[in-house]
Amino acid sequence: MDGVCDAVHPRRSPLPARPASGHLSPREDTPAGHGPQWGGSPSPLPAPRPASGRVPRAKRAIVTAEPTLPPEILPRDGRFGAGPSKVRPEQVRAVERAGTTLLGTSHRQAPVRRLVGQIREGLTQLFDLPEGHEVVLGNGGATAFWDAATLQLVRERAAHLSFGEFGAKFAHATDAAPHLGASEIITAQPGTRPDPRPVEGADVYAWPQNETSTGVAAPTRRPDFLTPDQLLLIDATSAAGGMAAEVASTDAYYFSPQKNFASDGGLWVAALSPAALERIERISASGRWTPASLDLSTTVANSRKNQTYNTPAIATLVMLAEQISWINDQGGLDWAAARTRESSDLVYAWAEASEVARPFVAREQDRSTVITTVDFDDAVDAARIAGILRAHGVVDVEPYRKLGRNQLRIATFTAIEPADVQALLACIDRILEQIL
Repeated sequence: MDGVCDAVHPRRSPLPARPASGHLSPREDTPAGHGPQWGGSPSPLPAPRPASGRVPRAKRAIVTAEPTLPPEILPRDGRFGAGPSKVRPEQVRAVERAGTTLLGTSHRQAPVRRLVGQIREGLTQLFDLPEGHEVVLGNGGATAFWDAATLQLVRERAAHLSFGEFGAKFAHATDAAPHLGASEIITAQPGTRPDPRPVEGADVYAWPQNETSTGVAAPTRRPDFLTPDQLLLIDATSAAGGMAAEVASTDAYYFSPQKNFASDGGLWVAALSPAALERIERISASGRWTPASLDLSTTVANSRKNQTYNTPAIATLVMLAEQISWINDQGGLDWAAARTRESSDLVYAWAEASEVARPFVAREQDRSTVITTVDFDDAVDAARIAGILRAHGVVDVEPYRKLGRNQLRIATFTAIEPADVQALLACIDRILEQIL
């Protein structure tokens, strides 16, 4: 038996020790004629083992059923993602109608140019833009706008408020640019925000109106210390069309349309002030190298013709135009802001009344009305709640991946019905009743 492993299986008794004679003796408690008779007359062979070599055991029932939700309490529409966001059926039907008239046609011809003009006019109305402000469109999303602004809106140095993932990304872009001085980046802990302050040499001040990663909101009011030559750039990607804003006091109010405007990404839109337009013209004329796709002077020139520099996604333009018209028809930005506040107030009131949850953003004035974030006690696994909801068609309420919190993030964008938010909260209550 040399070389045989001497580890003992926990469910089996070890073999008896071999006597000095080299023959095994029968176990004292084994009756004659049963089992092996070591050194005696041979007994009948035991029943053969299965091919696996293991004796089959009775299967043990394992209960893994998750809580279930009755269909009657589910939201009518279960999309609560922070972006891409819920698309209204009317937008889908608008794309269908455009299927034989706009889709697959040149973006430089009159039909698509009329569509772009409709978007520009609709946003001018929605944001109540004063004379001289212009709406411009470019491809690539807000990320592309950060690079374009780094090249043609920041003259020498930028100052940033960074209180989440997306504000930090624009700050990194200007800070890393070899043609600019080091950026001043004023930070705050997640769930809070800093206030702007004067920064020596800064000719651009920038921050998000709404930090999508954390659900923290900031004012869009122009700080009193800014001079006419200092530009204010507001990232409104998850705020535009759903939160009140003093757009006329900014120099660039820019966004992608996949949040409150319920469209696809890949496009950026900006409302630019006369000061921003002049800055673009001056930097462009200075000879600073800029790739053609990021050249804001080219973007402005094409937008004035109601077109984009390179080919846009026509379906995105169709959905965006439909959503802008809907919001304006309902009562404009005041109506949209009231609607998102109604929905977000439901979430915050629920969290404050809960014994196991609380709003992540402590200060009420800093809480977003379009992205709500709710922390849970350690006794509750928020990821499990999100998984149960997803199994019932209620999706995308997980927290921002890099935040690493036991949290749900619930969007309350303009397209989301307040009644659906109320139904979502009822579903969470029903889950908590079953898992606690």
